Amino acid sequence: MNSASMPAGTPGPIGEEPIPAGDAAGAKAARPSAQAEAGRDATARVEGARVEGRVIDCNAHHATVAADIEDHEDHQGRFWAVGQIISISVGENRVIGQTAKVVSENHTWTPGGRNRIIIHAELIGEISQDDDRTRFSTGISNFPYMGCIAHRIRSADLQTIFDNVSATTIEIGHVTQDPTIAAKIDFEQLLSRHFAVVGSTGVGKSTAVTLMLRKIVEARQDIRVVLLDPHNEFGSAFPDHGYVLNAERLVLPFWLFSLEELAEVIFRGQEGLEIEKEMLRDLIVATKQQALNESLQERSSLVKATPSQQRINSDTPIPYRMTDLIRQVDARYGKLDNKAEKPHLRSLRDRIESISNDGRFQFMFDPTRCGGDRINDVISEIFRIPRSGRPVCVLEMSGLPAEVVSSVVSVICRLTFELGMRSDGAIQTLVVCEEAHRYIPADPKAGFWPTRAAIGRIAKEGRKYGAYLGIITQRPSDLDSTILSQCNTTFAMRLSNRRDQEIVRGAFSSGAQSTIAFLPSIANRECIAFGEAVYSPMRMTFEHVRDEALPGARIRENQHAIRAGKAINLSAVIQKMRHGSGGTAGTGYDSDPYSQRQLSSHSQLNQSDRARTEQHPTGLNRARSGPSGEPLNRPATLPPVHGEVRPAAQRASGPALDAFGLGNLSARYAAAERGRQGGEAPVSPEPEANTIAPGRFGQR
Repeated sequence: MNSASMPAGTPGPIGEEPIPAGDAAGAKAARPSAQAEAGRDATARVEGARVEGRVIDCNAHHATVAADIEDHEDHQGRFWAVGQIISISVGENRVIGQTAKVVSENHTWTPGGRNRIIIHAELIGEISQDDDRTRFSTGISNFPYMGCIAHRIRSADLQTIFDNVSATTIEIGHVTQDPTIAAKIDFEQLLSRHFAVVGSTGVGKSTAVTLMLRKIVEARQDIRVVLLDPHNEFGSAFPDHGYVLNAERLVLPFWLFSLEELAEVIFRGQEGLEIEKEMLRDLIVATKQQALNESLQERSSLVKATPSQQRINSDTPIPYRMTDLIRQVDARYGKLDNKAEKPHLRSLRDRIESISNDGRFQFMFDPTRCGGDRINDVISEIFRIPRSGRPVCVLEMSGLPAEVVSSVVSVICRLTFELGMRSDGAIQTLVVCEEAHRYIPADPKAGFWPTRAAIGRIAKEGRKYGAYLGIITQRPSDLDSTILSQCNTTFAMRLSNRRDQEIVRGAFSSGAQSTIAFLPSIANRECIAFGEAVYSPMRMTFEHVRDEALPGARIRENQHAIRAGKAINLSAVIQKMRHGSGGTAGTGYDSDPYSQRQLSSHSQLNQSDRARTEQHPTGLNRARSGPSGEPLNRPATLPPVHGEVRPAAQRASGPALDAFGLGNLSARYAAAERGRQGGEAPVSPEPEANTIAPGRFGQR
């Protein structure tokens, strides 16, 4: 609508005076010719990107802008749409705002003509010139005044807002408002200050995490990633960087578990068994002390080191055998005069025998996999030392018994912190917890306390030692708020639950608060990123990840094969159900092309580690063996573990990295076994280089 068609006294277009009542005819006479009108429309189309408005209201947080747009110029309306960023000229500076609401004046619209719209924008910062350099800051030195010109932000200014110029940035997508502007994050800040990825199911959290982890391990050659995967979906996500451990491949000896972690497995989370737990504590300490005493007797050079100097407790990761623990139970049972304690001791013995002979717990108790002192091999495989071109360890946990998952997560997180601290920061590890609300729930009475404590220690103290944390959850409101608050970078994807939105809103400390209002409606692969790793809060879209590298590719590949006519191997499915395994060759993976590729890839890794593993003697970790249940014999000696501490420089490099100062005790154990069987004196290679000083292990 032009001024000639407006009734007398109607306000004119923005920047023009109202039409006086007596000048309506004059305005009509002054109307330009059709040719001039067409020329002006053409100019409007060319300069549509710079359609201007004027500030008509402003306070410390918001500005209101009025603008006139032509109804037939669609692009003009888009530039004032909700979510767009606008620029308000204030002297030599430009105040930046984000459009939160747009309404038409008087809530009416004239089709095919000019309409006035009112734009409500939230102020987010200011762009200024400083020493010939354009800078963006979240503070505002001069606020807009009435009549200030507002328009769509210049592309160069938008680049200034989101351009992270740090030397440690990686590109993970593009800014939603302008696809030509890269979305960058500072991966050093992302790691050292921890991060969280939140969003509803199906919005692309796993894909976003896959993308970021791949970029991080390519940029940081010293970082290792342990990804706790409860759904077995990330195994396909890292074809070039990943090393997959499932229930069939995982080795995590029971003696690496702390008392609380092992008790959670033995008592299966039951409450009210404090008497048995206290008995278990005393028995484990006695069993470990017995192992050390026997090892000290074997080393004449350590005669002066008495057992009392070892400071052993129930959490010290000293290898022992379940048969020895059962002997301790039997010995204590025979000495008991208090009949009230005997039922508790019998119950404890039955629990130990039951759990150690349960096939689902082979990764903890299987003699052929957990025999001897394998701490170096276990840590090397899980924490990728050396990286061997596969720095991402995907720990698939869906094949593990439900009652042991929390303990396994606790062990992994505890070791992550311990390795970083004991190596003086040389072993830098990022632990990524998928479905984190399972392990660190908001309810302090829920969940497994040692898991909460281990994750919390990484969150609070880990950055000092190179232990980093990544949290993934679809329910941030169900997550421990203390640990979530330690994640200083957040990638918030679509969230429909109001409680979850409020949690994210509370963490959003800078930028336009109206940005959080987009959470229920943003698209898949899109997120609102804010925190230490981003220069300014931004709405961004993650890069596309090729289909074969997406999480869950194996499942989709199998589903496509079934649709194409492949027969279902029901026998393999039943076998997996019976064994509770995550699946390997022989349990159905023989018909799975993707899994065969994974197994082929793994077979080429760590050949030296596998060679050492084959040399390990069969351990006696189970409480019983054979149909008659008779206890197995044990060697007369265990390898010594007492002595000097190796220098940090020697402990911080190479495959023989010894984070606990234990050295390769497997070879010493094998030597002791050969000596027992052949009558030769056991020989321990390089005792000075492979021993540990008293008190080296952390005490509770």
